[in-house]
Amino acid sequence: MMKVAQMKLFSKPYRWMLFKTTSNEMDRMLTLSMGFSIALVLARITYTGQLTFLSLIWNLFLAWLPYMVSGWLQKRNLAYTNPIKFVVVAFVWLLFIPNSFYIMTDLFHLGEHPNVPNWFDLTMIISFAWDGLLLGVLSVRQMEKMMQQFLPGMREIFFIYPIMWLNALGIYIGRYPRFNSWDIVTNPIGLSTYLIRMTIHPIQYKYAWGMVACFSVFMTLVYLTIKRMSKAIH
Repeated sequence: MMKVAQMKLFSKPYRWMLFKTTSNEMDRMLTLSMGFSIALVLARITYTGQLTFLSLIWNLFLAWLPYMVSGWLQKRNLAYTNPIKFVVVAFVWLLFIPNSFYIMTDLFHLGEHPNVPNWFDLTMIISFAWDGLLLGVLSVRQMEKMMQQFLPGMREIFFIYPIMWLNALGIYIGRYPRFNSWDIVTNPIGLSTYLIRMTIHPIQYKYAWGMVACFSVFMTLVYLTIKRMSKAIH
């Protein structure tokens, strides 16, 4: 009777109590973590009366999008059932995945608005950066699993490092020349012209390429470390 009662407790009418929009424990933890981050921004706005750092919430939404796309792809198993559709949607995912890791660069803003204790802003920005990093790592992992189905025998580094290199490039062009994922549609000429200049004049853009190289290696190491850590824990 006890087991029956427990099953009824977790039946559909009561699932809202455990985050109805989530499907597993990882999603519930992500929801809690993102909720905490958003609460910190709202608390800051309430305390200061200013909308400073409200953009962090928008950045978090953009970081969440590729995770939703890769999750959608994984549930439908398009790599087998509809490879062409899989490639198209995967390309869209590729355009947005840099947004997940981009939030790390919001740490540049630390100390710019000293109307709250520095420790508060540090906690808030790191919280958002952590959310973005988790969303990015999990999303890349989902895509890696699907690509292993699509291209069996593929070694992980041949998928992970190119993805992280493109992420690093996306972070740079988003942080400095201020391009974004939508510009491939709204401003393709401006975006392609800038990338061509970077490629033709690597010495002139040596600091840009230095950042791309540094971030790509760092994010690859973060991804592989978290992946190995997950296996070690289990």
